[in-house]
Amino acid sequence: MKFITVCLAVLLVTLSGCLKKDIGCSYSIQNIVAPSSEEQAILTFLAANTITATKHGSNMYYEVILPGTGTVTPGLCSNILIKYEGKLTSGTIFDSQNSQIFTLGTLIEAWKVGIPLIKKGGRIRLYVPPSLGYGNKDIKDGTGAVIIPASSILIFDITLNDVQ
Repeated sequence: MKFITVCLAVLLVTLSGCLKKDIGCSYSIQNIVAPSSEEQAILTFLAANTITATKHGSNMYYEVILPGTGTVTPGLCSNILIKYEGKLTSGTIFDSQNSQIFTLGTLIEAWKVGIPLIKKGGRIRLYVPPSLGYGNKDIKDGTGAVIIPASSILIFDITLNDVQ
C-alpha cells in the first residue's frame, strides 16, 4: 500500500510538471508620477496654446477627442491596431504611422495608461511628460540624428482602430 501511494505521488508530481501553466500577463504599469516641474512645463504649454486637457494621476494630460464605441477596453496584453502621430511641443513631427500593431504593455508608460481611456474607434491626444515618455535621453534615428531631444514633452494623437 505504501508503495502504491509513493508511486501515485511521483506520478502526480511528474504529470503536474508537464502541464502548461498560465502565467498571465507579464507586463505591468510602473505607476510613475511625473515630478511637479514636468507637470508645470505641460501646464505652461497648455495655457500658452489655450488647450483644455484632463489631468491623469501620473501628471500626464490628455484630451479624449472621440471615446470610441467598442466594448473592449485594451489591457496590457492586448494587441492594438493604431494610427498615431508623435510631435514635439515645437510642432515637429518625429513619428507617424497609419496602421501599426503593438502589444500595449511593450509601449511607453504614457501609452499604457492613456490608450485604455478610449475604446475601439476612439481617438485621444496625450501630453506626455518626459518621465512617462523617453526620459532624459536623446532618441536618435538610424543615422544617429536626434529626433527626440532628452527631457522632451511629447504630444501624441492616437486613434485606436482595433483591440485583440
